[in-house]
Amino acid sequence: MTVKLPAWFEAGFPHIWNPYSQMKTAAPPLPVARTDGVRIHLADGRVLIDGIASWWTACHGYNHPHIRAAVTKQLEIMPHVMFGGLTHEPALTLAARLAGILPGDLNRVFFTDSGSVAVEVAMKMAMQFWLNRGERGRTRFLAFNDGYHGDTLGTMAVCDPGEGMHSIFTGLLPPQPMLDLPVDDASTAAFDRFLDEHHHELAAIMVEPLIQGAGGMIFHDAEVLRRLRAGADRHGLILIFDEIFTGFGRTGTMFACEAAGVVPDIVTLSKALTGGTMALAATVASDRIFAGFWSDDGAQALMHGPTYMANALACAAANASIDLFDREPRLLQVSEIEQGLTDGLTPCRKIAGIADVRVMGAVGVVQLKKLSDPKALQRACVEAGIWVRPFRDIVYLTPSFTMTADDLARVTGALRKVLAA
Repeated sequence: MTVKLPAWFEAGFPHIWNPYSQMKTAAPPLPVARTDGVRIHLADGRVLIDGIASWWTACHGYNHPHIRAAVTKQLEIMPHVMFGGLTHEPALTLAARLAGILPGDLNRVFFTDSGSVAVEVAMKMAMQFWLNRGERGRTRFLAFNDGYHGDTLGTMAVCDPGEGMHSIFTGLLPPQPMLDLPVDDASTAAFDRFLDEHHHELAAIMVEPLIQGAGGMIFHDAEVLRRLRAGADRHGLILIFDEIFTGFGRTGTMFACEAAGVVPDIVTLSKALTGGTMALAATVASDRIFAGFWSDDGAQALMHGPTYMANALACAAANASIDLFDREPRLLQVSEIEQGLTDGLTPCRKIAGIADVRVMGAVGVVQLKKLSDPKALQRACVEAGIWVRPFRDIVYLTPSFTMTADDLARVTGALRKVLAA
């Protein structure tokens, strides 16, 4: 089918550089005219039910009126002011609210504007924590196979090169130790042995709690997080939880760490922080970490400050998003979506070529034995009226929490038909 492209697309596309795309060979992206609820309205009039909530950011659906009203109001008052030497109510209110809903003593919030940068700041905090104590040898980060923490230079170094996205840089970045997660006796023994031998080299241990996202949507149970906390505590190490994917209800609790009863020393947040409306991220540190920077010596300050740090519009959106978690039954909705994903995706096990089906919270994963052409599968899903973005051998669903049972059934039903074709 030949689709007439809008004039703005024809004029602008020759000048854009798209993400994760070989621009010479990739099919052009689909022009979007507007979004509403869980639907993406394309410029050519087609409407897609969004099965992944724009990389799992739009947890309340698109264009939620409460968030829109909060941003509109803030725009009239003050869209932005520099955060160096100045501050404002939306940022301080948000910081206090995040400290209030996070477990334990995660009380100090440093705002950035992307998940990757939030992780960079967490790494920088961890390294400088030890530098401020006079320990210059702690320069490495223990990360885990199948992990993904971002696309900036420092975060690439702690991603598993085997997941492929950054494999071209293997050997060119500062080497970081990579282990299997301690999921059984053998991997736990290897983890403990590594800490016994190398803890003095480590700035921190870092992990995506419960679900390793871009590394393959791989699940692990809460006991793994308790093992990591115990290992960190035995050696006085810093434990970083990268909750950019899992935070704000995605796995069934407000934060994944709650499922394990574990409090990290630093947690990173983004994605659903603003309900999918504005770019904002946060690196939240415990009292212990913050105390490591509290000094009469100016050189011990954290020297980091993004230009749009704590953007007032984004903070207003995030406060409105937290309002919705307070006022509306989001975690109950996640539980209902979990059941809907289970009901809708389990029949995929009977389809030839399916290796696994797994569901946790509002995350549903169908893993194929081989997916030779993810783009062809994506095109077939578009033709079926749904938006998903397969990668490697994975098709995943991370719907908005407000998606109705009927819409979720449409999405899973369409995906089953596409996979069975």
